[in-house]
Formats: sequence, C-alpha cells, structure tokens
Amino acid sequence: MSAHPVDRFAECIAPASWQAVDFISDLHLQASEPGTFEAWVRYLRRPAPDRADALFILGDLFEVWVGDDVLHADALSTDHAFARACAAELRACSTHTPVYFLHGNRDFLLGAAALQACGMQDLSDPTVLVFQGQRWLLSHGDELCLADVDYLRFRAQVRSPQWQRDFLAQPLARREAIARELRAQSEARKRSTGHDPDLWADVDAEAARNWLRRAGAHTLIHGHTHRPAEHPLGNGLRRVVLSDWDMGATPPRAEVLRLDVQGTHRVPLIP
Repeated sequence: MSAHPVDRFAECIAPASWQAVDFISDLHLQASEPGTFEAWVRYLRRPAPDRADALFILGDLFEVWVGDDVLHADALSTDHAFARACAAELRACSTHTPVYFLHGNRDFLLGAAALQACGMQDLSDPTVLVFQGQRWLLSHGDELCLADVDYLRFRAQVRSPQWQRDFLAQPLARREAIARELRAQSEARKRSTGHDPDLWADVDAEAARNWLRRAGAHTLIHGHTHRPAEHPLGNGLRRVVLSDWDMGATPPRAEVLRLDVQGTHRVPLIP
C-alpha cells in the first residue's frame, strides 16, 4: 500500500511580519483528563511576549469528535460542556493569534460549524507552510504509516463523504455510543502492545521523502505517532515528529514545537 498521490499541495503563505509559529498535535482533549486540558489552557492564555504569531494544530486535538452538534445539543452532558469550554478557549485565543487546524484520525469529523465556533482556519492534509522563504510540509502523519494496513483501510472508509453523511445523519446519542465502542476497541489494541508507541506503525521514510520532493519542501512536521524526534531522510530532507500531550503520564508530557527564523526547537510546558 502507498500513500495517496498528491498532485498539488495546498499552501499557507505566512505574512512577512511573522517571526515565530507554534505547532501542537495529539492532545486528545477529553473531560476525563483535566490535567491536560488545564495545561493547554495555560498555554493558550500566555501573555503576549510569550506567544508565537500563529498556532498550527496538526490533528487529534480532541480524543473524539462525533459531530459539530455537540456544541449546541439540548441535552448538556459532561462531554458536551467540555467541548463548549474548549471551543470558548480557542475562540478567545483566535482573537489575538491565528489558529489553523488540520484534521487527525480522532477529530476528522470536526466540520465548518465547529471551525467557525472555535475561530479556527481549516488546513488540508498535507499543506505546505511558506515561512521566512522556506517551505515546510505539514501533516497529521497517519496516512504515511503504510505498515498499518488495517487502519488505512478504516481511514479510507470513514473519510468517504457517503460514510460521513450516513454517520452524521444518526442521532447524537447513537454516534456517541459508536464512538465509545471504537475507543474501547482502540484501547484494547493498545493494551495488547503494552501502550508502547514504539510498537505502533511508524511513518514510512520513502513515502515521506516522496511527499517532500513533490512539495519542494525540506522538512515534514507531523504528529500521530507519539514519538517526538527528528529523523534525517537524506539529501537534506528530514521529518520532525511532534509530542503528544498527557499530563497524567509519568513523567507528564506537554510540548510545543516552535519554528522561528533560526529553525525548529522544542518548548516543554511542564510547570
């Protein structure tokens, strides 16, 4: 199996005034993990001198997203209230910092209504960020994990417009029940590997090189794998992997990748 061919890469051209941008992914925000939510809120509310000129969220901001109607459901559950709290924080952040959102494998159903409510701008996967005269390729990264054949089949199914129309046509309670079942299955798979990300399928190096060459970029920035690292790909190409966030882990994890005129560097957010 190979990653889908990309004939034309979408571009996001940074204004000349931008001096720094931040990247985050894989926060998997959920009401049952308040520590991670609180760390994220502290990050969004930083004083102006500590902010970047833009924030790029490269997927899996939420643990699950079953439809934009969670933001205005009549029956307000804990999860609905949590989603609304997240939307309010993003909307407040977007009043002073542009926020860009690229869908992940957990929140691919986040639609136009939620993007507007959160004040976020939609990004295609992949997208080239043109910043300070250089081209940086941005992706969630899941599509490049070619060894994860079962997941890629599932991804192709749920990303089809017909599947999404059929799913979103079901009552919200039914969608939430399906999501809980899928999460339980996912957790069972993780337990079978001891929750060790090193045993999960990784990004295929040749597929990453191919995307970079076709995009005219030198660096791929992505999440999904929960393996923060930098990987040289030869001929001046590389991929930079974002950290996931989990304040309940030992040790806790919360990190931003900042890109500025000097390049990329990691900013830990652990108090």
